[in-house]
Amino acid sequence: MSLALKTNVKGYQPGDIRNVVSYALKSAASQAHQRYEYYADICTRFEQQYAMTSDEFVMNFDSGRLGDDQEYFDWYAAKRGLDIWYKRLEILSGISV
Repeated sequence: MSLALKTNVKGYQPGDIRNVVSYALKSAASQAHQRYEYYADICTRFEQQYAMTSDEFVMNFDSGRLGDDQEYFDWYAAKRGLDIWYKRLEILSGISV
């Protein structure tokens, strides 16, 4: 897929604009990677503690087979964050300017 970049900024060379956009995308990808790693760490700790993968946990939690301990809600939120940041990281890492 190809996207067009429109700007109303005047007085700059296209190469300068491209460099700024490229830098912004790389910064966003770096931030996405950091956040992904943060949530991956949390999920890994829960997986080790409860001896199940985060995907298995979500299936069990959603089906009501698990209780309503606060840690389960924390794990659920961490898994949700992991999935969101993985998707963003994958998208941002695949963009070239």
